Amino acid sequence: MPQNVLTVSDLSESQLLSRIFPRLELDAAHRQATVLGPGDDAAIVSAPDARTLISIDTQVQDQDFRLLWPNGYATTGADVGWKAAAQNLSDINAMGGTPVSLVVSLTLPPDVAVSWVEDFAGGLVSAIRGLGASRCSVAGGDLGRGREISVTVAVLGTLDGGTAVLRSGARPGDVVALAGTVGRAAAGLALLESGRNVNSLTQEQRALLDNQCRPVPPLAAGPAAREAGATAMLDISDGLIRDGARLAAASNAVVDLDPAALLPLAAPLRPASDLLQSDPMAWVLGGGEDHGLLAAFPPDIQLPPGFTAIGSVQALVAQRPGRQNSTGVTIAGQPADTVGWDHFAH
Repeated sequence: MPQNVLTVSDLSESQLLSRIFPRLELDAAHRQATVLGPGDDAAIVSAPDARTLISIDTQVQDQDFRLLWPNGYATTGADVGWKAAAQNLSDINAMGGTPVSLVVSLTLPPDVAVSWVEDFAGGLVSAIRGLGASRCSVAGGDLGRGREISVTVAVLGTLDGGTAVLRSGARPGDVVALAGTVGRAAAGLALLESGRNVNSLTQEQRALLDNQCRPVPPLAAGPAAREAGATAMLDISDGLIRDGARLAAASNAVVDLDPAALLPLAAPLRPASDLLQSDPMAWVLGGGEDHGLLAAFPPDIQLPPGFTAIGSVQALVAQRPGRQNSTGVTIAGQPADTVGWDHFAH
């Protein structure tokens, strides 16, 4: 790092916060749930609904992102800020709720450039605006010192008087539908790890890389699915097969995917799969971090805008005596062998 670059070790905590807070400013519409924002020991957030949704996610340097990838791409603070916001906003979306507030904990090594931290704050706000979280703002957080960058974000959301959509309500005969994308973030990750110079990538390949660094969850789709009568729903963070199996297990059923409906999902991945000689369907089925939605709907209703049918919910098939019934995901009735992402197994 050049000697003239200002780092976090050159500033006190209050000086660093004075550079962050102005970058977290949002208009009054975004701040309507935040009664008292950053600056005190705790924020004050109004609860529009008697029930408050809450979720939390963490990103750790060299586990969830690299500052410099093998292909030469340098992760910006804005990338990490965007992704930290996106994955948390998506969790509220997956319950059919609306996010209203984020609280951020940021752990930094002393040699991190101050400009990286400023960009991180800007990335949080850019995601809130760009993803359409029109009532959400950053209410506060914490700064700490550590050996690697670690970002933890907690998000609060409201149901606006509605009923949360859980993973456990799918019924045999329901239509399984997808909103958002799958496989694109995984293709982007493969490009980042490939060693293929980032400057040599085509526009289409670079767009897939961006899907990994700055995912785009379909935030309008969650509340729309709830209002349309979705029986079950979850965020696809660890892959279509792994997360589909979670929905199936919670609902004590089987999710059967239609291979003909899956094929179009692989087409946008061809720019990366052709370059890397990889199977795009492996990314469709096993790739996470697009943060799309997988939902089940009664068969007699019209799917809300943004959702595409990709399968159905099937009843469990009775096994031989002494053997446990098997929930999970099948493709045209056959067991799927793709695993998906596991934070501790990989």
